[in-house]
Amino acid sequence: MLPLSPAYFAFAAVAITLYWLCYRWTTARLAVLLAANFFFLARFAWFYPVLLLAAATIDFRIGLALQNLPRTPDLAPRRKLLVSLSLLVNVGMLSASKCLPLVYDQLYRWILPLSLSFYCFQSLTYTIDLYRGTKPGTRSYLEHLSAATLFSVIVAGPINRVSDLIKQLRDPFSLTKTQGGRAFLLIASGLLKKLLVADFLSENVVNRVFDTPTLYSGAEVLFGVYAYALQIYFDFSGYTDIAMGVSQFLGLNIPDNFNRPYWSSSIQEFWQRWHITFSHWLRDYIYFSLPSTRKRKWANYVYPFIVMLLGGLWHGIGWTFIVWGLLHGTALSAERLFSTWRGKSKPTPITRAVSIFCTFQFVCLTWVFFRAPDISTAWAVLGRIFSGTLGVANISLIMVAWFIVAIAVQFIPTNWFPEAVDRFGRTPFIVQGATLAAVILVIEFMAGRGSTSFVYSNF
Repeated sequence: MLPLSPAYFAFAAVAITLYWLCYRWTTARLAVLLAANFFFLARFAWFYPVLLLAAATIDFRIGLALQNLPRTPDLAPRRKLLVSLSLLVNVGMLSASKCLPLVYDQLYRWILPLSLSFYCFQSLTYTIDLYRGTKPGTRSYLEHLSAATLFSVIVAGPINRVSDLIKQLRDPFSLTKTQGGRAFLLIASGLLKKLLVADFLSENVVNRVFDTPTLYSGAEVLFGVYAYALQIYFDFSGYTDIAMGVSQFLGLNIPDNFNRPYWSSSIQEFWQRWHITFSHWLRDYIYFSLPSTRKRKWANYVYPFIVMLLGGLWHGIGWTFIVWGLLHGTALSAERLFSTWRGKSKPTPITRAVSIFCTFQFVCLTWVFFRAPDISTAWAVLGRIFSGTLGVANISLIMVAWFIVAIAVQFIPTNWFPEAVDRFGRTPFIVQGATLAAVILVIEFMAGRGSTSFVYSNF
């Protein structure tokens, strides 16, 4: 029951309605949310609620212990032991979900159809923040379980700080007309991105090129790589929009994951705009956990390499993801080294445009390894691109038109959405709902086919 099917939206509508009916009673409201979370998980596999209940209970008990132990030197070993236990549980679950497919792929897909990556990263924020003393904890078991297993983000993020979710769930529930309008627009935007753009590019261009790259010319394969860059953006940002919209209906403000990533003029800026909650997690919980760089100047150039290698392994245990992570890590380290050598200077419009172009080409190069099922396919794709063949017989006008639409969307002014929310929020609630229903009908008419799963639901 991924966040695209009619069953998901029917489930979400029932869960949200029951949640609203209990808005005056916090305990009842959280109980409804927890029941919805577990029902959602059970739809993937019956034991998911049991597994995550056990894992979340361990983290809750560790959180209680950390709150009871002052941050004093004599208690530091005990606090380290506790947070290490949380790391062992969550990283152990994460490692199992990544390594099992290498040995028992079919069994794994039957037993663990939903990746636990996003749950594990999100859950670790709670115990690590408590260990560091940067966020408050909770003594309410219900609050913690409701936040840790939140159904709207557990499939593919965005990655939240559990303490932040707990604070929002604890506060009195409210949903203004503007917030309701924003939720409707986010869900509509996500559906349009996913079903009309990402799925079209995937089915008509990307899958064909990456399945059999040797059947296409270099120009066609390059077109397929660019199409994948757009597909993965619209696919993942579409999922994020839906997750943010459903969460908004629950009175929760979820952080966005994207800010025009292909407008980046450097790889560092790209990671400030792409999968933002993931890059922030890597920065806050891995990079900042490494030994200080003050006395280790070399570490400024080595740490990005290490962090991005781990980021690649988070997506999957395979050479393609390792190469993808190493390429990004190398680029980040090289940019730091170049910046140190050259110093800071304000770019001109021309140099920024050139930097944006070059950054996009590099990102697309790395996407080849991210998308390819194995290294040999990645090399085959790159080999065709550099073959110099220019035939375009397999590229239709409708493909080009949809490709241009996907690019044109990147040029929409950044202030359009807040303005649309303000205007849409002033319309009656029934009009908002009817508008969303109309969008769904239009999508159904234009798409006319089933949808593929979200790319990041596999991670």
